[in-house]
Amino acid sequence: MRKLGVVALALLLGASLAQSGQALYGQYCASCHQANGQGLPGAFPPLAGHVQEVLAKKDGRAYLIQVVLFGLQGEIKVKGQTYNGAMPAWEAQLKDDQIAAILNFLATGFGNKPPAGFKPYTPEEVKKERAKKLTPQKVYALRQALKL
Repeated sequence: MRKLGVVALALLLGASLAQSGQALYGQYCASCHQANGQGLPGAFPPLAGHVQEVLAKKDGRAYLIQVVLFGLQGEIKVKGQTYNGAMPAWEAQLKDDQIAAILNFLATGFGNKPPAGFKPYTPEEVKKERAKKLTPQKVYALRQALKL
């Protein structure tokens, strides 16, 4: 019985140390994309309503991982507004499970509705994309191919 109590305590401590996707978003993303996901017109694009558009594209799921890992540089349009800033790469600062948690929050947060059959992002999925070692310019080219 004592072993069971120790295992339960360890699980509780682990769960309390793990940050939620919403908390990680607040720590790493909200300063640009804002706490409500609306971005700043002309400076930082909104994620609210846009993430679901990306997920609806054939390779949109992988693209979202890549943009968080490797950043993005180049002119983009989101909801009719043009943005020409640079998204920083987070591959050095964030672990695979953290990126998966952020993307899962974005897929369903801010009113985003993922496509039917959406499965939550996994750390293993992020690890696979991390191995590609892309540049922000290559991520931009992938965005262009998605026709967003």
